[in-house]
Parts: sequence; C-alpha cells; structure tokens
Amino acid sequence: MEAYIYDAVRTPRGRGKPDGSLHEITPMQLATQTLQALRDRTQIDTADVDDVILGCVTPVGEQGADIARVAVLNADYAETTAGVQVNRFCASGLEAVNMAAAKVATGEADFAIGGGVEHMSRVPMSSDGGAWAFDPAVAWHTYFAPQGIGADLIATKFGFSRTDVDAYAIESQKRAAQAWKEGRFGKSIVPVKDVIGQVALDHDEHMRPEADMQSLGSLKPAFAGLGEEMPGFDAVALFKYPELEKINHVHHAGNSSGICDGAAAILIGSKAMGEKYGLKPRARIKTTASIGSEPTIMLTGPEFIAGKLLKKAGMSKSDIDLWELNEAFASVVLRYMQALDLDPANVNVNGGAIAMGHPLGATGAMVLGIALDELERSGKGTALVNLCIGAGMGTGTIIERL
Repeated sequence: MEAYIYDAVRTPRGRGKPDGSLHEITPMQLATQTLQALRDRTQIDTADVDDVILGCVTPVGEQGADIARVAVLNADYAETTAGVQVNRFCASGLEAVNMAAAKVATGEADFAIGGGVEHMSRVPMSSDGGAWAFDPAVAWHTYFAPQGIGADLIATKFGFSRTDVDAYAIESQKRAAQAWKEGRFGKSIVPVKDVIGQVALDHDEHMRPEADMQSLGSLKPAFAGLGEEMPGFDAVALFKYPELEKINHVHHAGNSSGICDGAAAILIGSKAMGEKYGLKPRARIKTTASIGSEPTIMLTGPEFIAGKLLKKAGMSKSDIDLWELNEAFASVVLRYMQALDLDPANVNVNGGAIAMGHPLGATGAMVLGIALDELERSGKGTALVNLCIGAGMGTGTIIERL
C-alpha cells in the first residue's frame, strides 16, 4: 500500500517570549486548533482517523501527559481515535508524519495524522532535563557540547566565516518576507484564536525582514562564553576534533533559529479512504528514513540522511526539485549545500527557521507542509525534506506531488 498526503495545516509561529502573541494561548489550544482545522477542511468523520501522532520535544507540564491523545479529545474527535506523542528532538514533527505514513502504508491505519506542537514561551527548552546534558558521567562519555558549539564547530571545520553565515541569514529573511508578501503560505496557515474566538495571530511574527549585514554585524557571538569560559565546551569539542586549533564562534541570535510557539498537523491516508470522502491526494510519500551521526558536531546528519533517502528511493540528486532543510543554524545549511553540491536557488526557497522560527516539536511537520505548498505553487514534482537533530541524527522524507 501507499501513503498519501491529503491536507496540511500549521499555525503561524509566535515569538517564544512572554510578550509573544501566542504566550497566553496554551499548547493544548494550539494542537486542538490544528486538529479541528484538518477535520473541518476535509469534512472527514474522525471515527476513520486511527491515530494522531504529535512531536513534542519538551513533554512536561502543559505539554505532558500525552498531549496528542488529550488534544484528540479536546478537539471533539471520535473517542476511538488514539493519540501518542513522540520525541526525536528537532525532527519530532517530521518523525510523527513518517510514523503516520508507515501506519497507513502497512495497513495499520486508514487515516493517520502526524504533526507536532511546541510552546517554548510557556514550556522552556530543556526543562525536561535528561542524562545526556545533566549527568556528568554521560556527558563526558559522549563528548557532550551544546548545539551552538556544534554549529560553530561546523563553521570552523568546513570554512564558513561570520560573513558567510550572516549573509545566509539575510537571504532567509528576504525569502520569507517575499513568500509572505505573495501569500505563499496562505493555503496552510490556520490563524490562532483565543478563548473568546478573537484572532491572536495570523502571521509568523519572529521575522526581521529589515535585517542587514550592518545590523547583524553588531551582534556578539552567542556561544563564545559557553565555549571559551565556563564550562569550557570548546575544550570538549577539540578533544573530539584535535585537528582544529580553536573554534571560531560565528553564530548569534540573528543567524540561528528563533525560539517560537506553534503547531502543525498533516492528514495521511490510503487511496481507498481518500476516495471514500472524494478527497484528491496532494502528494505521495515516496520514502522516509532516520540516521545517527557524530554527536559532538551534532548537526551534520542532514547530508547523510539525504544520501540514505535517495538510495532507498532509487533516485539521484537530479530527481529532486526542492530541498527543505530546517535552518537550525546558518552553518548547518551551508554545510549541507556544500556536501551535496546543491544549487542554493533550490534550497529553502521560502526562507526558514532563521527568519520564521523553530517551535521544536512542530517544525518538521511545518517544513513538510511548506515544501508541499511550494511544489503545488511552482508546478514542480519532488521535494526532499530533512532536519538536523540533537545528539547527532537526521530524519527525512521525500514526497512527490500528484
């Protein structure tokens, strides 16, 4: 059997701070509204939805207690619809979609929803703890260093300067601003409403289209203190990469992904179930995969998962029209394009998380939806979507427009 994408929705990405427009909206409300939007847009009987899988990177507090199942109930789906939350760090939303596709492809589910939710202004990143960073024995054994150190390590090892990463960040801002100006996200955006039904946010509010080389040049490197002073993570990274003399710290808030709030959901189904409701599939899931990569540099997984996906699908780079890679940090995308020898004109054509933000558990589903919309807008055929991941991993998906 094959798995088809029938619809994709996402909330706007709210600035992940107490003054952000979504701060007073709970993560449950975000997840609920995306599920309701899928149901209302497709007019499906939710009794035919076998499972809802939501990525969530910090599943504690308001995001704990299996937020997926509770969102199913809160959205007034059928009681028979199951729900589960998954955590593959930054790729959680895409992993959820891939799991939903696998359930459909194997016949376990007729309809399944994959997506994610993350409310970083209400549930702070890393507030769930974990041995990887907080147990000294584990951290030392795995050469743990924060992601920002890994991003700067990539820049150092592969030759990207402060000018290179800042220039990429400005291009992301320009592309995102152009995409919003032309309404390219209009098909998928679900405005978030508050408890009295008023629109709280209808656009990605993290964007800074006015950014230029001068304004970014005034920002100090964000990870130099962590690396060079206490607790001195540069030394840990250099133990793993002794060929480097020092780490060049080039990343800051302006060329790194923004902390944001948001949710997304994608309806995956079989051909027969789509026909039951007269739904035309928008795309076919061609292949999915995940992979592990070196955990100290951490963020190089995308180049390896891209190769794994192409091999599994029996495809070559020339078969891919669009490449979507989450912009965790500018050096991640620059290395990806360098390693795969990609044309920048075909990578993140509508900008990415540097401009629009990165609500951790939701981003993977968001970027898949963005790729789907762009395939339809441009009339192109295939997209490869992937993300770098904490602890050194990559997760990806290839979709084919129908």
